[in-house]
Amino acid sequence: MDSLLPRERSEPAPGAVHLPGWLSLEQQRELVVACRGWAAGPVPMRAASMPNGSMMSVKTVCLGWHWQPYRYTKTADDAGGGQVAEFPEWLAQLGRDAVTAAYGGTNSYAPDAALVNFYDDGAAMGMHQDKDERSPAPVVSLSIGDSCVFRFGNTETRNKPWTDLALESGDLFVFGGPSRFAYHGVLKTQPGTSDPALGLKGRLNITLRETGLTATRD
Repeated sequence: MDSLLPRERSEPAPGAVHLPGWLSLEQQRELVVACRGWAAGPVPMRAASMPNGSMMSVKTVCLGWHWQPYRYTKTADDAGGGQVAEFPEWLAQLGRDAVTAAYGGTNSYAPDAALVNFYDDGAAMGMHQDKDERSPAPVVSLSIGDSCVFRFGNTETRNKPWTDLALESGDLFVFGGPSRFAYHGVLKTQPGTSDPALGLKGRLNITLRETGLTATRD
């Protein structure tokens, strides 16, 4: 019966906002098409290698700036050295709309990097902080496809306290302010929960960030 009840806005921590169903189905379809294009290149989607030599189970493609553990560059030094795809203005506007929806009012949010993560069956993301940026601006997270169990913790440790949330296709999650550097991760996905109308098997997560970097830095 829970699935028949509307999911409501929640704030699991100060500065962290979950808005269920924020993206329309048409917006989700458009993002799936865009993600397929980005995944093909100029720097193809890949599983990043961690400093200890292990490979992430999630596959990633970047826009604006290329991320690898744990730095940003303008060229994909760990994936052939190609130039990273441009960050489109329409996606920046979507990010501004998301921040307004989460916090209200107007804002000057100017994301210049996006990480597009693809989760197939069995992929997960360990608890981590997004702290490679020099800007304290919020992180905007968009979920498309399969649902997942998302754990949002605290800024001090990977351990409790934390809150586990169900993120479904179309959901928006924004975290900034006192929660900007909170530990968070994806415990598991729920294969087969994606709307067939999306034509997507798996989960896409698009996170938008302000890096605070300039194009002359590497």
